Amino acid sequence: MKLALILPLIAGLTFAADHPETTGWKDLFATDLSNAVAPGGWGFTNGELVAKDHDTLWTKASYGDFILDLEFKVIAESNSGVFLRSGDIKNVLSALEVQVHDSADGSKYGMVAAIYDAMPPIKSMAKPIGEWNHFTITCKDSKVSILFNGELVIDADLNNWPAVGKNPDGTPNKFKKALKDYARSGPIGLQGLHGKAQAPVWYRNVKIKILE
Repeated sequence: MKLALILPLIAGLTFAADHPETTGWKDLFATDLSNAVAPGGWGFTNGELVAKDHDTLWTKASYGDFILDLEFKVIAESNSGVFLRSGDIKNVLSALEVQVHDSADGSKYGMVAAIYDAMPPIKSMAKPIGEWNHFTITCKDSKVSILFNGELVIDADLNNWPAVGKNPDGTPNKFKKALKDYARSGPIGLQGLHGKAQAPVWYRNVKIKILE
């Protein structure tokens, strides 16, 4: 099966698209987490990757241009995220974060599938709590797109963030570096138990395809 063609967003509309067939893709994390940095409380249970503490699970390898495909499941007040191309794994704000939680954290830049503090999805595609959701995240040079449960909800060009602390729509963000200057290659991470509730989140079928 060929990868679905990702269409651009036009006039605020979403486009339905198929998630890719990932047979033959590489698992982002080995089942023994031997390719992770200090996995801490993370581990696989019945094929599902879960955290038991706050620590982020980072890949040892760095990734530049890639397609990352995964499923996640949350409960009320779950709060996690997928970190992309970290510039420094000791500083989570050096990576783009795709939000993973039950719905929203009080702002449109914090809703599930948002690029944290930078860009909201143009439509909420979250399934009810307890059901599995599906992300396909594509990073290609400055372009980042997110397919969420069959609809393209983010189509971003980091070059449109040339200013420190400011989004293209004029709203402020907390980043100390302009997003256009963020690393174009780096480790990928899954955020551990986060927020006051420390509610769990589950990941499965976390696969990656390197783009040439």
